Parts: sequence; structure tokens; C-alpha cells
Amino acid sequence: MKITLSVIKADIGSIGGHIRPSAKLLDEVRRKVAEIGKGLLIDTYIGFTGDDIAILMTHTGGNLNEKVHKLAWDAFLAGTEVAKAQGLYGAGQDLLKDSFSGNVKGMGPAVAEMTFEERPNEPFLLFAADKTDPGAYNLPCYMAFADPMHSAGLILSAKVGMGFTFRIMDVAHTDGDRCIDLNAPEDLYDIAALLRDQERFVVESIRSRASGDIAASVSTTRLHNIAGKYTGKDDPVMLVRVQGNFPATGEVLSPFTIGHLVAGFMRGSHHGALMPVTANTGISFFDGPPIVSCLAFCIKNGKLTEPADAFDHPYWEYVRTKVSAKSEDLRRQGFFGPAMLPYSELEYGGIVDRLKKMDSKFRVVSGKEGVKA
Repeated sequence: MKITLSVIKADIGSIGGHIRPSAKLLDEVRRKVAEIGKGLLIDTYIGFTGDDIAILMTHTGGNLNEKVHKLAWDAFLAGTEVAKAQGLYGAGQDLLKDSFSGNVKGMGPAVAEMTFEERPNEPFLLFAADKTDPGAYNLPCYMAFADPMHSAGLILSAKVGMGFTFRIMDVAHTDGDRCIDLNAPEDLYDIAALLRDQERFVVESIRSRASGDIAASVSTTRLHNIAGKYTGKDDPVMLVRVQGNFPATGEVLSPFTIGHLVAGFMRGSHHGALMPVTANTGISFFDGPPIVSCLAFCIKNGKLTEPADAFDHPYWEYVRTKVSAKSEDLRRQGFFGPAMLPYSELEYGGIVDRLKKMDSKFRVVSGKEGVKA
């Protein structure tokens, strides 16, 4: 059976600033999805990570299905009205357009989708991150699908060992989705050369070279340039199929023990260590830290099992302690150096405006002028 997984995620209102959505807001989104989804969706799961609500849907309509995307858009609009009524912070802030126009890509919400023929057993992972950008998945994708130091299946499994094709997008290119397909292991150094720059080159999807099947899909878009200015970064989602021709669940989770440094954090303008958290975790320290949750599902004829929380395990408590220390060390630098993003990636334009005002005051000083008598 050919099934489509669609996850659409957005921040449409939060308690106390950037903390978490309210129970009423979540209930309204769930109610609206259930109401509109009859006859359209096979199954759904709705949860939150940080201040973003994620709607996971199964259906047979294929990627970029207008009715499915419209359902999510309408659910977020309904939720926005509840957020406004409750006085929640940032009500509807990820809904960047006034009206729906075919699908929600480029309209604010993060979208990851994949369509495939169901295997007899079909496990997959849903990653949802907040206070960071889609480039946060670059290193984990590289390690899980191209590095045998983390993914032992690359040398132990004949099919996994045939490698994977990475589709990488240049998110700085404004005139359409500029992508390149590179094969691991042959193009490994080229893949590494691109993915190291997580602000510009971002994994869009990964396919198995053994079968050609989709393995991973990331909510990568040119969003921060489409509106002609920087419009934010903080809600990437990723779907990953596991086992069989794909890495095992543990191999995909392994890279998240590093707590690698990613863009985002306070005002989307700093670097911080990506912390693996349990499902439905809110935001706290310095409007962060950058967090990622992972729910594991199996699917049969489009019906989802209940989720297993992949980061809800004693081992990850140890990881979270290490990651907290890593972020704290960097935060001690405040605004200085690599603690804050470069000007081109700052989500808030105040500092850029400040520099423009100072620009006319700069002058070239002659050598003699700089020497005191």
C-alpha cells in the first residue's frame, strides 16, 4: 500500500513568551484536524516541541496534497483564534501569508513529507526541533547515513552498505530550489564540504541506493529569503525511515549524543548545543536551549501505533547534562564571537540597523592624523 506521511509544524501562540502552547490551543488544533480530516486522513498524531505544534498525518494523497495542506492551515488558523482569545504570545506568528495558495510551503509552517510503498513492517522516526534551523539535521544525517563510526550498518549490512543519495539545497538561492544530488560514499568529501556550512547548504532528503526508496525528508526551504528579508528559522521537522535498507533506529539516534552546536537559541540569533528532549517539552533557559524530540512509530495500512518516546530513557539524562554544560560554556561569552550568529543570519534586524547608522560616521584616517605630537 502506497502511503504518504506528512508532518506540518508551526508556532501559533505560546504561554509566557516562547515557552509552550496552551492546552486549549492544542485541543482546538486536534478538534479541527479531526473535524476536517474525516475521509481525507487515515490517521493523525498531534503534539508539541517547544512552542511549536506538529501535526503528523497519514493519507494516500501524495506529497504537497492541496487538501491535506489546507487542512493543516485551517487547523492552525483555528488555533490562532484561540491563541488570540487567550492572549498568548505570538498568536499566528508562523502564518506568514494572508490566504492559502495550494500548499503551505513558503507560507511559514515547516513541512516534511514522504510517499512510499509500505513494507510488511514499517518503522519510522519523527524528529521535531525548536529554537534552531533545518541545518541542525546536517551532522546527524551525515553520521547516520554516511559514517560507519555511528552507523555500523554501513559496513555490516550489504544493502545499507550500498550507500545513500543526499539531496542538498542551497537555501541562499532565491530563484527556485537550487539542489545537488551526491552519493555516499563516492562523494563523501563533497557532501562534507557542503554540510559543514549549515546556514547555507542543508539536507533536503536522502534516498537508499539499494532500492531508490526515500529514507529521510527534512523541512528545508528558502523561507528566510522568500519574503525578501530574514523571517526566522526555528521549527525544523524530519521524517526518517529505519531498519531494513535503512540505518537502524539506534544508528540514527546515535549522533544526537554529541549535542552539536547549532544556530538559533534566543531571538534566533545565537549558537547553542542541540539538546535531545522528551516529547512535549517546552522552552526555558535563554529562550532555549535548541531542542529536538524524537517519536518512533510503526505504521500498517496507514494506521499509526502509539508513539514510543526515543529520548525518554535514563541514558539521555546523562546526555542532557553534558549538553547543558556545553551550552552554558558558550553562553558565558554573551554577544561575543561565535556565541552570536554572523550579521547575515541574525533573525532580529536591530543590530544591522545600528551598524547602518554608524556607517556614515566611519572615515579613513591618514597615518599622520593617527600620530600624536
